Amino acid sequence: MREKIVAGNWKMNLTKNEGLLLVDGVVNGLNTADVKVILAPPFPFISDTVSKVEKTTITVAAQNCHQSESGAFTGEVSAATLQSFGCDYCIVGHSERRQYFGEDDTLVNEKIEQLLANNIKPIYCCGESLEQRQAEEHFEVVGKQIQSALSGLKREDLLKIVVAYEPVWAIGTGETATPKQAQEMHGFIREKLSQVLRDEAENVSILYGGSVKPDNAKELFSQKDIDGGLIGGASLNSTDFLAIIHSF
Repeated sequence: MREKIVAGNWKMNLTKNEGLLLVDGVVNGLNTADVKVILAPPFPFISDTVSKVEKTTITVAAQNCHQSESGAFTGEVSAATLQSFGCDYCIVGHSERRQYFGEDDTLVNEKIEQLLANNIKPIYCCGESLEQRQAEEHFEVVGKQIQSALSGLKREDLLKIVVAYEPVWAIGTGETATPKQAQEMHGFIREKLSQVLRDEAENVSILYGGSVKPDNAKELFSQKDIDGGLIGGASLNSTDFLAIIHSF
């Protein structure tokens, strides 16, 4: 049975004190053990966040990693370093990394291999732009992303990956993805995974990353193939984030 997961991606927000107060709010307000909660703070907060959630069911993710094991890459962080600080997960392929830093799925594939080699579970993001959705290329685009990013991975490694669908066209554009549209793509992603994993594709958690809020989370999470959310802005407020978690 696949896990229900709600992951909060803080992106480049909050000072140290603000971030740790947010962790305290989530820890103190969490009243369910049925949902895996993951917090993805900026790199400088990782160690303190790990310490604060040590005796809870909450786990910690990094927002990115470098594709090399080590080396002269000033400003980057390796998977091995993240693992040594207690990260259990790492986000890769996020739409903002693709848009602002030119990352493609060949690069993301290398990052995934590094994470798996260091016992960190990747949260792999995929999704189409507004132009691609309007051109009805969304299935083709997402299908190619999955094929490229997960190419060459062993069956047992594929089962360690969490997939996050980000409809880029529905984030900050004024457009809104309906639960039906979200489910349609989640079902497609699971079908793509089943081409390799067959029935075991049912064990892969697929998260929705399209502006999940307390007022739409319950309907989204009730869809057959939506197993939780990768939460951006709403994860910066413990009340909103907890409401999304508890909407299950």
